[in-house]
Amino acid sequence: MTSFAPDSIVLNRKLPLWYQVSQSLRASILGRSPRDPLRLPTEEQLAGHYGVSVLTMRQALKELEDEGLISRHRRRGTFIEPGIQRGAPVRLLGSVDAIVAQQSGMTTELLDHGTAPVPAELADHFPDLEEVAAYHRLRSDEKTGEPTNHARNYVRPELAGRIAPEDLVRWPMTKVLRDVVGAGISRITDTVEARLADPETARLLQVPLLSPILHYTGVTYDTAGRPLDVAVIHYRGDRFSFTVTLDAT
Repeated sequence: MTSFAPDSIVLNRKLPLWYQVSQSLRASILGRSPRDPLRLPTEEQLAGHYGVSVLTMRQALKELEDEGLISRHRRRGTFIEPGIQRGAPVRLLGSVDAIVAQQSGMTTELLDHGTAPVPAELADHFPDLEEVAAYHRLRSDEKTGEPTNHARNYVRPELAGRIAPEDLVRWPMTKVLRDVVGAGISRITDTVEARLADPETARLLQVPLLSPILHYTGVTYDTAGRPLDVAVIHYRGDRFSFTVTLDAT
């Protein structure tokens, strides 16, 4: 039986290796084609693929098993669960692959895109610009079709010519900037706060007006410390929680 082939990543030695591996494998699983096999390679094969120890790989797989994405069977192997639920906690830990994993696994609709004035609340991030490229997307649960979050991305205009709309339906903006545009990303800062749904958010997410939502702002910086993209995402409060993992080392 052919095994599922996960993506490769470059590991950051300052962060827990098992976490980075689990998030990369999670993104690969949630982004898999229905035609891809469900069986994963062995622990030893996966450890070699990611360049980590078998013990680290085992810890990463346990994380995915606890989440219900995979099941492990003695003598038979490890398999992707065919009926996995997509869309879970908002987990923040400082690696680009973790951010990509968080944003993967949903059906995405590009509502609109074009040039727009820099929003007043984001002016500090784009002090040299009057206009940015703006993209508005709605994400829904793949199985139920229920809206889960809507996202607005504000990107430096010189990058817009290399961003294809179809790529934003397929991938998160972070992955498009890094892997398609080829932008060097040094860090991403995340802010999450509780808010009440305004009329537009209530309509898009199909929730009552003034119901609780999670308001997320993520700023992606290039290697010179300049903001490339500011993402403003509204998550349904009844579908997402906010989790931060701190590395004590």
